Amino acid sequence: MAHPLVEQLRFTRGEFQRALRDITVEEGNRHFGSMNSAGWIVGHLAAQEQFYWHIMAHGSVVAPEVITCATGQPMSTPPIDEMWRHWEAITEAANAYLDTLMSELLLTRFTNPDTGQPWRENLGTMLLRQTYHYWFHIGESQAIRQLLAHTDLPMFVGSFGDTPYRPADDTPVS
Repeated sequence: MAHPLVEQLRFTRGEFQRALRDITVEEGNRHFGSMNSAGWIVGHLAAQEQFYWHIMAHGSVVAPEVITCATGQPMSTPPIDEMWRHWEAITEAANAYLDTLMSELLLTRFTNPDTGQPWRENLGTMLLRQTYHYWFHIGESQAIRQLLAHTDLPMFVGSFGDTPYRPADDTPVS
């Protein structure tokens, strides 16, 4: 069984998909002023997942196309359907690594590929940052959908189903 933080990331990914459900390719490529496009949001979160769980963990790149959506890159408008395909490939491939994360390993740090020094955050904090980053962009996606005149927006966090709170399997319960 995956660590509870990994399960929550997976739950959040599902909420991200639900938040952007029914966005057409045309809508996914629209900008409203300086707001990101929905396609960029998908590529951006794929880029972070790739950086954390592929580049940092293994030195590998699954989809170089999402790098244009990474933090610090100029504004772009990648096609949302292509970004979804890359996001799915990146997250699916990341799952095998994420399933290895247990509490003790979450306290360790990757090596910064640029400096050779320990990364500033441990893996557990990176996992939390990834999850919270999704929620930030879920909110942004709902603003975009409102500007697109969508009326069937999710009203609240979805069912927790198989992901309710539980202590980590490797954590003693008193």
